[in-house]
Amino acid sequence: MNSIHLDKDTIFINELENRLDMNDPVSSWELFSMAFHAEKTTMTPSFKGLRALEFLPHVDFLKHQIASAEQVIEQMNGRAILADEVGLGKTIEAGLILKEYMIRGLVKKALILVPASLVNQWEKELNEKFYIPAVAHRKNMSWEHGNIIISSMDTAKREPHRETILDLDYDFVLVDEAHKLKNHKTKNYAFVRALKKKYCLLLTATPVQNQLIEIFNLVSILKPGHLGNYDSFLESYGKDRKNMKQDIYLKQLVQKVMVRNTRRETGLNQVKRHIETIWTEFSDEEKDVYQQLENSTGLLPSFSKITFLREFCSSREACYLSLKKMLSEQPELDTFHQITENIEQLPNHKKAEKVVELIQEIGDEKVIIFTEYRATQLYLQWYLQQNGISSVPFRGGFKRGKKDWMRQLFKDHAQVLIATEAGGEGINLQFCNYMINYDLPWNPMRLEQRIGRIHRYGQDKDVHIYNFALKHTVEEHIMKLLYEKINLFEQVIGHLDDILADLSIPDIESELQEIYAESTTPGEAKIKLQNLSAVIKQTHDTNYGEEQKYGN
Repeated sequence: MNSIHLDKDTIFINELENRLDMNDPVSSWELFSMAFHAEKTTMTPSFKGLRALEFLPHVDFLKHQIASAEQVIEQMNGRAILADEVGLGKTIEAGLILKEYMIRGLVKKALILVPASLVNQWEKELNEKFYIPAVAHRKNMSWEHGNIIISSMDTAKREPHRETILDLDYDFVLVDEAHKLKNHKTKNYAFVRALKKKYCLLLTATPVQNQLIEIFNLVSILKPGHLGNYDSFLESYGKDRKNMKQDIYLKQLVQKVMVRNTRRETGLNQVKRHIETIWTEFSDEEKDVYQQLENSTGLLPSFSKITFLREFCSSREACYLSLKKMLSEQPELDTFHQITENIEQLPNHKKAEKVVELIQEIGDEKVIIFTEYRATQLYLQWYLQQNGISSVPFRGGFKRGKKDWMRQLFKDHAQVLIATEAGGEGINLQFCNYMINYDLPWNPMRLEQRIGRIHRYGQDKDVHIYNFALKHTVEEHIMKLLYEKINLFEQVIGHLDDILADLSIPDIESELQEIYAESTTPGEAKIKLQNLSAVIKQTHDTNYGEEQKYGN
């Protein structure tokens, strides 16, 4: 094959050199003027204000969202904790900040780390609302060539992805549900801390959950040294979360890196919560089985005892399956063979019948039902179908695409979505304003997460919450002594973490389980619950009584 011969065209280079030597103009005035005006239109005249708003006229931003984005960009240099209460639009604020930096030419490569269940939701939101060409990470996708990539933390921190990601320089890193980074000894924390990043946003509604050191760990990701080193911080402030409110200097330091809006401050209480307790009673046959369970569980570990009672309050199926599993491992427990046979003979669960009545009263409105147990979820779906009510399930075991599909089916076709606890995190259901808590969680913060799925930014109707409970059962104890007596639904939940810290209680769910585990009779457990609720109420009234979280 003959070699390729190249002829160099030196005319342009020679002419350019001559013009430079003679100090002649290198282009016509018209071309220069056009280039000048083109550059001028794309320049940001000052660093104040958001240019992104001009490019997003279709989005109706709230005042606090714009103010938060401005504060992060103008005062915090793009490194901040966005800590708004659940449902106030942290995602909107983060999208607006990212869009602003992209328009200014300051961000070209970004990594967005979110829970696996929210990857598609973030991709949809950024593309459709902000016109940001973000893509969810897929198998065999190149981290080097993707500009705006959304990934789950579990995928990103796993080899071979981890090594590649840590070698890259990112203009922008965002971590959703950042409270999961509160422990500096975890792999997640070490991974995010090691990322090379210019701007960084951490999103969480609960920046401090149990100990003050958690806020130190989050701030250290954004600005190492801002709060001193680990030992000096502990020495100065200890672990007591109350110190952040009491120490003015510490509070000012944290405010330099954290933005927090509350419903009360933003005036978003126009959408009201209507909360109603729906009481029901077991049938005589169900009462007998519940009594048998209560009397027979002395043979079992305390944790199993209370679990079976809670499951039976939810559905025959949930309790039956757990008992059958136990008997396959411990067939010598003869008493429970009879109980399982009795459960097999029971009619439909009374709570399920009440759910159907309530949905029929509500009419054609969309309803989300939360249950603690997968077996109950399957039973409810079958029972609703028997009564002509369409429903779809939603649970943690579903893959990302299936969760999106279930949400879309609920929005466009089915009347009811039946969710296990996985639905309490991340999924947005503003098109629905009726919720049934079929099983009440023992951790009230999980209840707040559930309600936050419908009582959030974008909801324009009052929301209706129905909490189901069975009389003369463990559910009545929890409802009356934990929720109703201390007015937990309206007031205390905003301060519950603070109150538990004051009382040196690390986790209320564990505390409740311990009460039942250490009680020999239901009456003893009831007295201990009364004492717990009285102490919580007294602590709230003493330290936080002047504050109101939600208007009625």
